[in-house]
Amino acid sequence: MFNLILFGPPGAGKGTQAIKIAEKFGWKHVSTGDILRSEVSGGTPLGLKVKVVMEAGQLVSDDLLIAIMESVFVNNSTVKGFVLDGFPRTLKQAQELDQMLAKHHESVSLVLALEVNEEELVTRLLKRAQEQGRKDDTEEVIKNRLVQYHNHTKPLIDYYIEKKLYREVHGVGSIDDIFAQLCTVINP
Repeated sequence: MFNLILFGPPGAGKGTQAIKIAEKFGWKHVSTGDILRSEVSGGTPLGLKVKVVMEAGQLVSDDLLIAIMESVFVNNSTVKGFVLDGFPRTLKQAQELDQMLAKHHESVSLVLALEVNEEELVTRLLKRAQEQGRKDDTEEVIKNRLVQYHNHTKPLIDYYIEKKLYREVHGVGSIDDIFAQLCTVINP
């Protein structure tokens, strides 16, 4: 099984590329946000726990996220691979993901990061905010989100570099050009 983690700051195009990668290789696209919403709307036992946490305005715990990820892996054991989009976000999550995968005789195959300069990210996110009518996504808020992303992912990047799993792809250009670059690096 090929287990790909797709990294990138907000606005880098992770979601778009993750879907294209999953379609091309016949893998399952796993977005933590989509999973959380699906578990809640499905009324599953995990979803009920998530709903309580989210309604209280809190972040879903690492343990709960790992339990949800494990559920996804177990319930999709026949797929050829996974594209993880938006997970892990912290070093602890990465370590727990490794432990969970090892329990199922699997491991992370590759970590790909979409590299996009801050100016381009701010432009993309402001455009997306305008198109979606999100008045709370100001340039200041967006820049703060980017700082938070870099602060949290730096330890993750170092973790995956040490494991010789980390690769970067230039994330500026057409969607198809970036996708072609990603496919060249993936080459399962």
